[in-house]
Amino acid sequence: MSVLIHSPSFFHRIFIIWAISSWFRRGPAPQDPISAGGAPRVPSRNLFPKDTLMDLHVYVSEHEHFTDFNVTSALFWEQRDLVYGDWTSGENADGCYERYAELDVPESVQHNGSMYVHVYFTKSGFHPDPKQKNLYRRLATVHTSRMINKYKRRRFQKTKNLLTGETEADPEMIKRAEDFGPVEVISHWHPNLTINIVDDHTPWVKGSVPPPLDQYVKFDAVSGDYYPILYFNDYWNLQKDYFPINETVERLPFRLSFCPLSLWRWQLYAAQSTKSPWNFLGEDLYEQSDEEQDSVKVALLETNPYLLALTIVVSIVHSIFEFLAFKNDIQFWNSRQSLEGLSVRSVFFGVFQSLVVLLYILDNETNFVVQVSVFIGLLIDLWKITKVMDVRLDRDNKVAGIFPRLTFKDKSTYIESSTKVYDDMAFRYLSWILFPLLGCYAVYSLLYMEHKGWYSWVLSMLYGFLLTFGFITMTPQLFINYKLKSVAHLPWRMLTYKALNTFIDDLFAFVIKMPMMYRIGCLRDDVVFFIYLYQRWIYRVDLTRVNEFGISGEGQVPQLTQGTTPADCAPALLPDGETTSTQGVIKEGLADGSPAPKTAEDKKKD
Repeated sequence: MSVLIHSPSFFHRIFIIWAISSWFRRGPAPQDPISAGGAPRVPSRNLFPKDTLMDLHVYVSEHEHFTDFNVTSALFWEQRDLVYGDWTSGENADGCYERYAELDVPESVQHNGSMYVHVYFTKSGFHPDPKQKNLYRRLATVHTSRMINKYKRRRFQKTKNLLTGETEADPEMIKRAEDFGPVEVISHWHPNLTINIVDDHTPWVKGSVPPPLDQYVKFDAVSGDYYPILYFNDYWNLQKDYFPINETVERLPFRLSFCPLSLWRWQLYAAQSTKSPWNFLGEDLYEQSDEEQDSVKVALLETNPYLLALTIVVSIVHSIFEFLAFKNDIQFWNSRQSLEGLSVRSVFFGVFQSLVVLLYILDNETNFVVQVSVFIGLLIDLWKITKVMDVRLDRDNKVAGIFPRLTFKDKSTYIESSTKVYDDMAFRYLSWILFPLLGCYAVYSLLYMEHKGWYSWVLSMLYGFLLTFGFITMTPQLFINYKLKSVAHLPWRMLTYKALNTFIDDLFAFVIKMPMMYRIGCLRDDVVFFIYLYQRWIYRVDLTRVNEFGISGEGQVPQLTQGTTPADCAPALLPDGETTSTQGVIKEGLADGSPAPKTAEDKKKD
């Protein structure tokens, strides 16, 4: 059973991207807690002991380095007498406080400038301004800042109806694309942000804090102790809630929350939010990863906890099945000796399908991980061709007189069996359905859809057609099974693993928001596999048929009788060095004089 375009589940690709991203997030190994002189480093302590009274000062500014403490308009929030480690105060008795206001947008921010939030925690009675000598203490002040707008790439693809030349795109977008190019970096805004202070008094040792936590634990250079850990938490800010900042935006809503955070939850957030400084795979990978992580976040927020736990367990099982299906598929084709009962044309169609998908995702700039996975799939499909056909280099008839010509020839086990006849017949019947559907879909795509050009139209038309009707290409194998009245030649292990993954995809399709076409695709794959199961049930085991390893059930070595030797029971050799498909059978008959059992081909001739 071939895998449709949607079969590598959406959630599984998210898992792959997360795993690769997590690998590159890893920083250097923690240093040994031994100083340069050989003496052990002394564990440090938190400069703010438990239950310390604190004052919170929040300023908003266009400048990354803030010094305008005397500017009243820069002060966004001032909250006094907070208790470090308090989890019971606040309006909801959870230790959280909130401040909401609308910010005036400076002209520079309207024109893609930046805006920063500066957060200061001081021990009660102190002030964050270093110029106020009587009220400022270095060890009593902890500070962090962050840019609160986010720059995102907005891509514009010039598409149009290829027949009329018209487009439904916004004229303003077309003008901006002409002015700034197809990719424009635009400042975006999200109205929510949370400041977390980590309730932690771990005796950290400088130089031994594991990544990515080390970038948040700040040590005082003189005392060696560390400041309270401050963390800007925007993990639950979904990408779809960001909106662009432009000349028409005069005020921005801003809701800032303050909450305590436990150490283990902070570790989870830090691990997921940190991105590698070695971002050599390109920023596009991480931008698309953010979009895909939104689907996971929505699932975490909206899915029943029991169903979510089941989904996590099943996703791990899905990855295992994916690997096993891949292993058994390679093993099956690598050890295959006979092509009887297998559709060779379906292998070629699989190569065509993988090539279309690869060209399509390259044309639409899909993320790098998906491109690599599809490319590897194409290489495997090309390798299968060498297993179903005799591929040779013809050095006598060269292309353009320089390059050797590739020649393809059907294998003898395919030509001499009735499989080739049934395979040709199945694809002939299939063409009566596919070609009219392809023509209708091509006309529909040309009339009602917009494309970048004729090349993009061909790719998107073929991709959409395969996505919609690709399951029909799985039917030739069903037809061959029906004609042969047998399914012994199929790679059942690989089929079973892929079918189980399809059922898992059904679960993901209802947990994660997906297009309806993907959900229908999972359902129709299930239907096709149930047809395979029905054929396996009605076509009982036939000992005369060869199995997936080219061996028949009649291949039992007969018991040695008086006067016989093991060599007498060896399989007969064909002229080309291959053994007959029936093992342990002597051409002329068995040693006891009884005639040899008939082979499958002889029975067909009868």
